[in-house]
Amino acid sequence: MPAPHQDVLARRAEIVRQLSRIVPAGVIDSEAGMRPYESDGLTAYRQLPLVVVLPETRDQVQRILAYCHQEKIRVVPRGAGTSLSGGALPLEDGVLLSMAKFNRVLEIDYDNRCAVVQPGVTNLAISHAVDAEGFYYAPDPSSQIACTIGGNVAENAGGVHCLKYGLTTNNLLGLEVVLITGEVIRLGGKHLDSEGYDLLGLMTGSEGLLGVVTEICVRILRKPETARAVLLGFQTSRAGGETVAAIIADGIIPGGMEMMDRPAIRAAEDFVHADYPLDVEALLIVELDGPAAEVDYLLEKVEHIARDHGADYVRVSRSEDERQLFWAGRKAAFPAVGRISPDYYCMDGTIPRRRLPDVLAGMQEMSEHYQLGLANVFHAGDGNLHPLILYDTNKPGDLDKAEAFGADILKLCVEVGGVLTGEHGVGVEKRDLMPEMFNETDLAQQGAVKCAFDPDNLLNPGKMLPELARCGELRGMHVRGGKLPFPDIPRF
Repeated sequence: MPAPHQDVLARRAEIVRQLSRIVPAGVIDSEAGMRPYESDGLTAYRQLPLVVVLPETRDQVQRILAYCHQEKIRVVPRGAGTSLSGGALPLEDGVLLSMAKFNRVLEIDYDNRCAVVQPGVTNLAISHAVDAEGFYYAPDPSSQIACTIGGNVAENAGGVHCLKYGLTTNNLLGLEVVLITGEVIRLGGKHLDSEGYDLLGLMTGSEGLLGVVTEICVRILRKPETARAVLLGFQTSRAGGETVAAIIADGIIPGGMEMMDRPAIRAAEDFVHADYPLDVEALLIVELDGPAAEVDYLLEKVEHIARDHGADYVRVSRSEDERQLFWAGRKAAFPAVGRISPDYYCMDGTIPRRRLPDVLAGMQEMSEHYQLGLANVFHAGDGNLHPLILYDTNKPGDLDKAEAFGADILKLCVEVGGVLTGEHGVGVEKRDLMPEMFNETDLAQQGAVKCAFDPDNLLNPGKMLPELARCGELRGMHVRGGKLPFPDIPRF
């Protein structure tokens, strides 16, 4: 992370006083009070912030950022803290700006099929808000009961239904963003498309490096007439992976298509009791939605494809409750794995679907090399892998091995034509792996975008970009040979 500004640390009392004037009842500066904010979902890394501030209005956010800009104080925006890449890891000399109090649904416009919400609204709450009228919000990350829509925008989150309905970026219509200077910009709106540069797309997935989102307009969809899911069991993960590729190659786009291997299946079944088969090595959950006749036809086709590729277990949901139970097991897989290992490291990489069998085999070889267990849970349809590396922090060297294992998985993803992340973002977790995917010119261009919005590098510094030359140098496209002084990230 960036070296702390000692002058900022020395001015802490004055900074707390000034922030308290802006947000009288929303400043936390005691060690005990700040402790819940010391990490996000990447809990191996922890750092107490300089101070935590919880604004309630856009005006307060503007004044906070303008003050920090004037005083050259770093700011780390935070949503619910469910990020698994260290994207909301605090800074010792930085203000942690929590958007938790921005938790209202501002408008639901059924005519234009959109909803305007604040960033602290949870993902699932949007669907609940429009459920009575037969609508829902399509992106559904496994943490949707807790993760907030602002964090979804920051990381471009996906979910089990992103294969057919897209990631956050495909379901986003407009943003209100406060820049580090306190200025407010509005990108997009209720209309389908906007003129000019696609700044809405640029802001989505920018991980808090460019601005702080204060309002979001999302697309809402009509619930499909029918939705049914089928469980497909295989004796090898390769057969399951080949089935995924064959279904897509046949022109079928399921609403969702997820895969779990034996350790994940057993953990999820013990936790949720979804009646998963326990005698298979790989389990696919394939959901088809749409008109009833179309769903029945496609289910039959999927079953034939699966059996042709070695499926020896096929079970179609017979009711809506049973369909929901199939998904309950999958969505609880991450916490369920916590029952079989003291700790686990959740990875996030994306590969071409056709390389799935090869990558699964490669990960198994790595598991044997590092002598660490592995459970696989992933969005098979779009190639977004979430391998869970099992380790024990109490065993010396285990965490280091887990991180090395994870880095090798991500390098393999890039090697086969994939990318470092599918939905969790880069944060601090993958920051130093960015050169595996981008060359020096690529990274310099990304740094130039950062400088255009935040020339003093005050917003969430030390995340995403492995090295950032001074903005004056980047304007001339000259990248320094050495890195900025990033000391070791505090690790628990």
